[in-house]
Amino acid sequence: MALAKFNCRISVSTFFAKSHPNDECCGTNGLPLTPNSIGIFGRSQLLKSEALRHDNLCTYLDVIRGKHERTIIVQEYVGSPLAETFIGENNKQETLLRIGYQVLTALSHLNRHGLVSRNLDPTNVLVSPEFGVKLYNYGQYHMTYGGRYVSFPVGNVCYQAPEVLLGSRDNPKADVWSLGIMLAELAIGCRLWEPLKVSQIVRKVLSLTNTQNVFEKIAREHSRVGAYESLDAGLRRIIEMFLQISPFDRPLPKDALKDPVFDFLQTECTSPMELSSLTLIERHIPLGQIYYLWQLAGGDVQQELKREGLIKSEAPILLLPNLVLLNGKSICPPKSQSLLHDNRMVFLNFSTLLERLVSIPEEDYVPLIYSSDNYLESSIFKTELPLVIRERDMIYQFHRNVLLSTLHQGYPYTQDLLRSFAAKDIPPLFRGQIWACLLGVVENGLFERLDKCSPTHTDRQIEVDIPRCHQYNDLLSSPEGHTKLKRLLKAWVTAHPQYVYWQGLDSLTAPFLFLNFNNEERAFLSLYKFIPKYLHLFFLKDNSSIIKEYLVKFSQLIFFHEPVLARHLHGINFIPELYAIPWFLTMFSHVFPLHKIFHLWDKLILGDSSYPLFIGIAILRQLKGTLLKSGFNECILLFSDLPDIVIETCVNDSETMYQFTPKSITYRKFALHEEAPDEFDLNYSEADLRDVQTELHPRISVYDLICLLRDRHSSTAVLDIRSNLDYRKAAIENSINVPFSSVSLKECRLEALNVPKLEAYLRRQPSVIVIVVSVAHQSALLFAKFLVDSGLPHVAILHRGFEAIYRTDNKLILQTFDYINTLARHMTPLWAFGE
Repeated sequence: MALAKFNCRISVSTFFAKSHPNDECCGTNGLPLTPNSIGIFGRSQLLKSEALRHDNLCTYLDVIRGKHERTIIVQEYVGSPLAETFIGENNKQETLLRIGYQVLTALSHLNRHGLVSRNLDPTNVLVSPEFGVKLYNYGQYHMTYGGRYVSFPVGNVCYQAPEVLLGSRDNPKADVWSLGIMLAELAIGCRLWEPLKVSQIVRKVLSLTNTQNVFEKIAREHSRVGAYESLDAGLRRIIEMFLQISPFDRPLPKDALKDPVFDFLQTECTSPMELSSLTLIERHIPLGQIYYLWQLAGGDVQQELKREGLIKSEAPILLLPNLVLLNGKSICPPKSQSLLHDNRMVFLNFSTLLERLVSIPEEDYVPLIYSSDNYLESSIFKTELPLVIRERDMIYQFHRNVLLSTLHQGYPYTQDLLRSFAAKDIPPLFRGQIWACLLGVVENGLFERLDKCSPTHTDRQIEVDIPRCHQYNDLLSSPEGHTKLKRLLKAWVTAHPQYVYWQGLDSLTAPFLFLNFNNEERAFLSLYKFIPKYLHLFFLKDNSSIIKEYLVKFSQLIFFHEPVLARHLHGINFIPELYAIPWFLTMFSHVFPLHKIFHLWDKLILGDSSYPLFIGIAILRQLKGTLLKSGFNECILLFSDLPDIVIETCVNDSETMYQFTPKSITYRKFALHEEAPDEFDLNYSEADLRDVQTELHPRISVYDLICLLRDRHSSTAVLDIRSNLDYRKAAIENSINVPFSSVSLKECRLEALNVPKLEAYLRRQPSVIVIVVSVAHQSALLFAKFLVDSGLPHVAILHRGFEAIYRTDNKLILQTFDYINTLARHMTPLWAFGE
């Protein structure tokens, strides 16, 4: 297939933020001042939002924070600057009105989202050959906080309104003046005040404040009176209206669009680019995804800037001050020319990306998700490469992005398919949206209706916590990030009057905010759905009983999966209360950095409320070697600064344990139960709950016993510790009778039970689940402890013992017992083992 040419252009420009003075190192709160480049980074995120997408605005694709306060801007670039566009005399006045109308449309769209351009000049108005208009670089004023974050002026002085030069800020009518000046230049056919210096131009603009008709005066100054008088009355009137000295007399962009002079454009629609001229990737994939794939294909924005000379490397020693005075002031060498503002830009080269995509057929761009086509069974999805490699594989991510994007567009009808494909992995580009779908989020305006402004008693604690929440991350450490995080926390507290704000809620909110920075409602609703699912009742004012039950279940699961480690930790009295509360209260978001949390929560969100428990065990499993050699004090030190955890191993181990463990073993009374428990499910009474919280070994329900005998009979062993007499009367077929009265618990060896082949039988494979059945619960607990002390994993006790499956006075129970025996016939009997 011949290599096509990429039609869209993507530009890259760069500038430096202003550094704080040396004597201003801390703010009023005593914390270090946030670098201005981080402030720019936070404010610039709005420019990338879907809400700002418009036919007359170039798309912002990326903002990168570099070294030494450098900011790099990546934008769409379509057409050529108005300053280089030949208008011609044929239909000139109609063309100028068409250009003006499109600029006003773009400005009106910006105003609706609280933005102004303030950077409107002929170099930032891009015109296509068909005179379609797109504004470029319109976000610089907003991202630099009205120019406060940079040391250079934003905008061209020649096109600034008089009130702007006198210090006015954020007035949308100033952009109308800039448009008026541009149209005036085009109408009379000359550049205004071209040979003058900046100071002279400022005086010229301010001298217009005493003029009744600015447009006429400009024409006379430039000897273009004839051109002025020959203009169509409508065009001349609209330019004069735009160039009113008083902002009160100037129209807003949305009002100017209603002027009768634009009536002929109201029904006109811009013709889209011919599809035949577009490459496959341009036809089917948004520009933002194309840029993302370009990066995965080896593209590096900073390298492109270095190649073109916009980034120049210098020895760091040359940046050191020559002299530092006792008062803290520095005498520095002259600033390098490379640190000055540079308006140049470079364009990205997409040839490498196109070469790698040339072999992908068009049908892969639009997959038929409900067909039996081989696409969904493609080997590209069956790769077993590590997740970090898959996330950097351009071809793999291309297919995953196309597939998950298609499924996301069909949500909620595609929810089942979405869940099954997300179980493999979630593309980083769509993680926020996919998480929301998996949590069942439906945006309903709840966030907007909540009071996020009124002072509350939690405000002080929130303000203390936010500056400490994931501050290594540029986005969350920005003033914009702090503001959004505070709004989300206040909204959650307002929406849950029954709960209180606990420290850690900020860490729990941070991943959702990071992934949905431009969609606070989706971030809030994701948190709103996430907490009841995994942290039900955790944020009550008195949550001691909830925390206690959670940690007891965690301790029981450690004994179930890692009995040797559990015995050691229990022996040195290193209990989960000493280290695990921050893990579960924040779902590990306080423990791990964001990039690890994303991979962890990709699996967590697919599981139920018990999944975090297995993540905790997977962490302990990685630290097992160190913990087994450590005493109490060493363990405390180890968990005060948690060693680096291999997150993919943690994810894989937790998923394996989650799939292996019967659900009733993780049962918690205080979890959110969507359905009432059945007769054979686990269901604690208050007395049971008190007993369970003193036990080290988990209970299993009759229902799960039935499931194990039906589905995993080859890896299930039932030890019946009733007396021989009771066992002969009624018993589960192929269960092993070890009368408790004949057991000596002093010697923790399976051989001490005097049952031939028992140890080999119970250890015949590493995944045998051992279920202890008794009529006396205390005897079952002691026997389970004996098995675990003997180093046997996966030991559980049948809840309510043998009477839960067999009673002579209950017909239903007897039928269940008969069904269990039918299933148990498939279990490997002890006598046949090894033959």
